[in-house]
Amino acid sequence: MKILFIHQNFPGQYKHLAPLLASRGHHCVALTLKVDKPTTWNGVKVVPYTLPKRAGQNLHPWLVDLDTKVTRGHACYRAARTMKENGYAPDLILAHPGWGESMFLRDVWPDARLAIYCELYHLADEQHLDFDPEFVKSEREIQALRIRLKNINNHLHFPFADAGISPTRFQADTFPADFRDKITVSHDGIDTLSACPKPDVRLTIEGQVDVTRDDEVITFVNRNLEPYRGYHIFMRALPRLLRERPNARILIVGGDEVSYGASPPKGQTWKQIFLDEVRDQIPDADMARVHFLGRIPYDQFLRLLQVSRVHVYLTYPFVLSWSLMESMSCGAAIVASDTTPVREVIRHDETGRLVGFFDGEALVDEVCALLEDEAARRRLGAAARDLMRENYDLQTICLPRQLDWISSVLDGAKV
Repeated sequence: MKILFIHQNFPGQYKHLAPLLASRGHHCVALTLKVDKPTTWNGVKVVPYTLPKRAGQNLHPWLVDLDTKVTRGHACYRAARTMKENGYAPDLILAHPGWGESMFLRDVWPDARLAIYCELYHLADEQHLDFDPEFVKSEREIQALRIRLKNINNHLHFPFADAGISPTRFQADTFPADFRDKITVSHDGIDTLSACPKPDVRLTIEGQVDVTRDDEVITFVNRNLEPYRGYHIFMRALPRLLRERPNARILIVGGDEVSYGASPPKGQTWKQIFLDEVRDQIPDADMARVHFLGRIPYDQFLRLLQVSRVHVYLTYPFVLSWSLMESMSCGAAIVASDTTPVREVIRHDETGRLVGFFDGEALVDEVCALLEDEAARRRLGAAARDLMRENYDLQTICLPRQLDWISSVLDGAKV
């Protein structure tokens, strides 16, 4: 078959599925902004498209998001038209619609099957919109109107998509009932062979300090350090955590940008804002045990999870991070926020420990309790890894499930 992937940062969520389909003899093409010229990646032909230069427009702030998505959708449409004029016609389009690229592809190839990656439908209820009152900038009624417009891109895809796939039940259940029935829940998959316990692991920090499983290492990981992933809660708990654990090293991974939610005040970063907030409460000797590692290569990231004695994960009711599940696969003892997406994989005192998202005191209590209880750490870590292997393993569970989903999208065609 001819399969077209649409993702602005390809491969993204298709990094395992696309090469697998190519290896099975399917003609796989990806249309993306990520490359400047055509190339081939793991058997997939990667084709660039470009965004037009546009003069500045005066838009209502609520329309800026939609304007960006329509701009990308139009650019992708033009590239797709060129592909069609050159004789290309896919049987199946697998698209992440989140940035708008796939908005008009049905107009180019009306006979192709279209299956979309359903990452999140934005909800305006209290659990989602007003979860963290510290960062609520406007009255709820106004926020709800803005969120409704933000979902227009989703609604433009619903009438044309033949099916959807969502990595967790929490994410799938955010979508409206009239489309929810088209969504299959199947995680992208965790490579449990790579993300695994390693007793003899050694991690070099900042080129100077080596840590092993013999050291008391506490880890905290975000793509970017920001409130949506509880960075402010962790930092406010840090002074007491350092006092309680005088031998611990705190390893913090994450960039200075914004992945989700509001941007910090101009010229500042969330990382520095909350570090500055607590810095006067932390003696220099204790601060020397806190290491901000920024973004690190994946092999180093795995070693960090393997060396972790307790891993902390906090999140709003939002998309569940791969890093949590990879830490579980590595057998880490986890203290996590008691929020809806987390409860899908962390059961309190079975696969980890849960605390209220805003309860920094309980967070410190649970971290310290686990650091004092090796048997509990081993029990929770082993159960967490077992869950990943049994329900989320890339090769034995998730990729076969995704192939079955593709077959169902194609009305039983063999993949």
